[in-house]
Amino acid sequence: MSTTATHSVAASRDKPSRRVPLRMSHIGLYVHDLPLMEDFYTRVLGFTVTDRGKVRGSDIVFTSWDPKDHHQVALVAGRPRELGFNHINQISFRVASVEDLQAIWQRVKIEAAVTDMRPMDHGNAWSLYFRDPEGNRLEVFCDTQWYIDQPCIEDLDLSLPADQIRAKSDAFCRAAPGFKPIEKFQAELAAKIGRDKT
Repeated sequence: MSTTATHSVAASRDKPSRRVPLRMSHIGLYVHDLPLMEDFYTRVLGFTVTDRGKVRGSDIVFTSWDPKDHHQVALVAGRPRELGFNHINQISFRVASVEDLQAIWQRVKIEAAVTDMRPMDHGNAWSLYFRDPEGNRLEVFCDTQWYIDQPCIEDLDLSLPADQIRAKSDAFCRAAPGFKPIEKFQAELAAKIGRDKT
């Protein structure tokens, strides 16, 4: 690289530039057994197949829950069996309410291929963690109306009535460090990020 080019790259790094907001859109997963994973993501989690085909010789299935997104989860054949470590910590899906979370829990808990199921109360969210048939860690969660200091991991009993879950979390959160309504936390975070909440 020439001295002029090096100087130009360094100068461009020093210029303040506009930050562009990013939104999470979709994830692509390499899988061992494409039919098994397609069945799980569509039958159990309710995704719809939007397209299928081949990419560079590998079969691919596109799935989505949102008509504005062609795909939210793409499943691609060809994951090596000898891969000793899955570098994906988790893939998270938001639902609207604790009742929706309980409905997912009812569907997931009867699946023999699902492992490591752990419902958790984070104070700012109620979550259900589990591993899909190929061991990918999934989280399905819904937001609460509170913020407390994170991380926070409390047991969550999804068999309780939804109102009882809300009341129990409300009492716990009000006594927890950092407690505030989620709107206040979001306004503070928007200011920290440098843009108004949209």
